[in-house]
Amino acid sequence: MNTKFAASVLSALLYAQGLLGFAGLAIVLLRDHAHASEFVTASEMPSGPSLLVVR
Repeated sequence: MNTKFAASVLSALLYAQGLLGFAGLAIVLLRDHAHASEFVTASEMPSGPSLLVVR
C-alpha cells in the first residue's frame, strides 16, 4: 500500500513537472515570436529621408 502511494505521488510530481516544462517552453517560443514580429514591422517601415522639426 505504501509503495503504491509513493508511486502515485511520484507520478503526479512528474506530471506537474512536465506541465511546467511545457508552459515554460511555450512562453519562450511565444516571446521569441513576439520579438520576431516587431522586427518584421520595423522592416516594413518606409526607408526614406526623415525630417525632424524643432520649434
